[in-house]
Amino acid sequence: MLETATAQRLPVRFAGEGAGTEELTWGQRAAWGSMLINGEADWAGGTMPLRDGQTVAELAALLAAVMGRHQSLRTRFRLDEAGQPRQSLSAEGEVCLEVVEAGDRDPETVAEAVRERLETAPFDPAEDWSVRWAVVCRDGVASWFVALYTHLVLDGYGIEALTADLSDATAADAEVPGVPPFEQARRQRAATARRQQAASLRHWEQHLRTIAPERFPSVEAPAEPRWWDVSYDSPATYLALHEVAARTKVHSGTVLLAAYAVALARVSGDPRTVLRTLVSNRFRPGFREAVAPVAQSALCVIDVTGQTFDEVVATAFQSQMSAGLHAYYDPRELWAMIERVGAERGAAIDVSSYFSDRRRSFATYPDDLAVSPEDVARALGRGRLTWGRRSDTPDTTCFLLVNPVPDTIDLTIRADTHRLTPDDMAGCLRAMEEIIVAAAFPDASA
Repeated sequence: MLETATAQRLPVRFAGEGAGTEELTWGQRAAWGSMLINGEADWAGGTMPLRDGQTVAELAALLAAVMGRHQSLRTRFRLDEAGQPRQSLSAEGEVCLEVVEAGDRDPETVAEAVRERLETAPFDPAEDWSVRWAVVCRDGVASWFVALYTHLVLDGYGIEALTADLSDATAADAEVPGVPPFEQARRQRAATARRQQAASLRHWEQHLRTIAPERFPSVEAPAEPRWWDVSYDSPATYLALHEVAARTKVHSGTVLLAAYAVALARVSGDPRTVLRTLVSNRFRPGFREAVAPVAQSALCVIDVTGQTFDEVVATAFQSQMSAGLHAYYDPRELWAMIERVGAERGAAIDVSSYFSDRRRSFATYPDDLAVSPEDVARALGRGRLTWGRRSDTPDTTCFLLVNPVPDTIDLTIRADTHRLTPDDMAGCLRAMEEIIVAAAFPDASA
């Protein structure tokens, strides 16, 4: 833990166009609902080294500029008289840039400790800004940078949009890209958005009426605390995945989704795996460059019955494509529909299993990468399983994260041990490696 004396809070004033209150956007409302369930905000961001010559003063000026340019970053969330959340946009204010002196410690290590501390610090959405920046210095020279944003104001693709805009952030006359949250909320009340929502809800309801309400049997002696994390780093999957994706002509994330579907079917005993995937919605007009949360979850149903793995990949691709077109809706109406259909079927319907590929640019393979069966076989011994946090904070049934780590496939499962045992969780990750490795060179001799 860092000594508090090593950190200073530098006040940064900002000002920008626009002020007032408005309904939440659908993306904001999804993040708000998640925060209420988990009891804490979800943060996105990370750490990065700074280029030589960047100063604390320059980073403070950049923070003031981005806060002023982007309405989402100047937005807080307050309850109205009816107890409903509203987005509250400020025209001006003050945010703090934390400056930490590393001393004789490694700045990268210090930056990671700062990130963890900022991510777990208390957050009041009505009073606090959803932006936490810090600079780690060595002997007064800026060395590492920490930036975090709650999902109330940015999703992962929104961070990419913000990063792309940083080169223009200090140009006062540069046009701000994308549709800001106030305008999004207004568009989502219009007839076009309501028609898109109706189509999305029909897609969900068709599946909700046919899937098994509960796919995982109860565990007789569940572990404590209830929710566990386990990660598996697999260089062999990285190499084998390149071959399977090239042969099946799909994105490598689709292959991982297919392998996850097969592995979960083995655990649950139900050949129809039901997963929520995250859809960026950036293909919608004005959303590609929006510095705002616009991603929402879509429902994929992948039936692996009697299929080869290549056929499961094709099924996963079709399910992804259909789901991606039906991930634009008011979460309140979806939540009500899930409850209504469950009541009509006489059983609550569990749709809280997720798949999220967070690799972005790390999903791209080198053009000259050549992989042989021998390469994959040698890499098999380098897989590494690591147990992570354990918590009683309410969470999903199971959530697979594909982490942004270069030159490997790094997977994390967070699961409810009342539904999947720790052995099930570890077995699922190892099964994904086994499935993809076996599919990489189907004609190779054993």
